[in-house]
Amino acid sequence: DTRKAKEEIAIALFSDIQLAKVTPTYNTEIAEERVLRYADKICDIARIQRKAHPVKKIAVFALGDIVEGELIFPGQEHLIDSSLYRQVTIDGPRIMIGFLNKLLSEFEEVQCHFVIGNHGALGGKSRRNYNPESNADRMLYKIVEMSFQDEKRISFSIPADKGERSWYDVANLGDRLKFFLFHGDQVRGFGGFPWYGFGKKIMGWKTLASQGLMPDFNYAIAGHFHTPNTQYINDVRLWINGSTESYNTYALEQLASMGVPCQYLLFCKPNHGVTAEYLVKLGDV
Repeated sequence: DTRKAKEEIAIALFSDIQLAKVTPTYNTEIAEERVLRYADKICDIARIQRKAHPVKKIAVFALGDIVEGELIFPGQEHLIDSSLYRQVTIDGPRIMIGFLNKLLSEFEEVQCHFVIGNHGALGGKSRRNYNPESNADRMLYKIVEMSFQDEKRISFSIPADKGERSWYDVANLGDRLKFFLFHGDQVRGFGGFPWYGFGKKIMGWKTLASQGLMPDFNYAIAGHFHTPNTQYINDVRLWINGSTESYNTYALEQLASMGVPCQYLLFCKPNHGVTAEYLVKLGDV
């Protein structure tokens, strides 16, 4: 590309697929349809962006809860259509590999950063007795990484320090492009809304980063709450991703809140930061 416009990088947020979750309008089959639809829309939007500047690379930020699990809450066995075994080793790899293959057909480079969610926890009430690094999301991620071991155009960062939970990652995409990635279950709500909790956590982590106790960052990305949102916390821009799930009857009754199926897609440029954002709707309308 000989144009003078500087190259930008696409960023696909990928979270809260809740694979195997069953609601009146959601199951494994619908989850797969929506994930692959998301990949197609990413490619379509990237082609639009390329009319103004090159877009050769995409970063995929998987933020956890890709699987639904089996023993996360009482009665969950009545709300899933497949075992954790199938979620992690059969359906999950097929869906994620299909998603990444579509991106590889459109982009010259795919850079993956994958963190764990709370639905990847093992063992129900006894989960605290498991090794902290044991998590079904992480197992799925590793299978996907191994499936691409001969593909040189894709790279993976899957934090897994021996004996540690390794719950976050910092993706460095260039100057002014350091993204702090975490699932979001670390945040507690106040009055039913988590935005105060996000502010408290982000400011605390930034303070620790300034003291060299963790990597520094200037953007933060999370999932978990299934309701897309974005806010500024001093000099940090935060995005909370949506979910591919639809019509959650528990959320309707207990939280009086439901999101629509969607995922965020961002574009960024080194030395400039994030330059564009799309909330990609994935429902049937």
